[in-house]
Amino acid sequence: MPRTARVAPGGFVYHVLNRSAGKRHLFAKDADFEAFQRVMSEAHQRHPIRILAFAVLSNHWHFLVWPEEDGQLTEFFRWLTHTHAMRWRVAHRTVGYGPLYQGRFKRFPVQCDEHLLTVLRSSSGIRRRPGWSSGPNCGAGVVCR
Repeated sequence: MPRTARVAPGGFVYHVLNRSAGKRHLFAKDADFEAFQRVMSEAHQRHPIRILAFAVLSNHWHFLVWPEEDGQLTEFFRWLTHTHAMRWRVAHRTVGYGPLYQGRFKRFPVQCDEHLLTVLRSSSGIRRRPGWSSGPNCGAGVVCR
């Protein structure tokens, strides 16, 4: 039986996240971060969406997005997580070892007022491992269309 479709109407801001299965470190080296950013860029070309901010940590990632149309959020993140998982497994020679992510991405609507500002501030101040406050390992960024 197919999964129930997620309701994520356009015109609202969402906090979207996904975590690795078994607390696995998805982004252990610079090449892992760079590969994810390439997949993210390709996902954005295929399924454009307004990305307000994102943060990539060792075993999970967060995005703050503002889709314009219904279904846009699901299309972007479905392609992103599926493609990243397949490419990560191939690159790490672990094809067939089970799921990479805990499950489907999680999304939470964000109110466009003080709540949005709070989420933006907290995503830029997410605690990172020592030495990860800057440079390519940080992975935090802002992309605007």
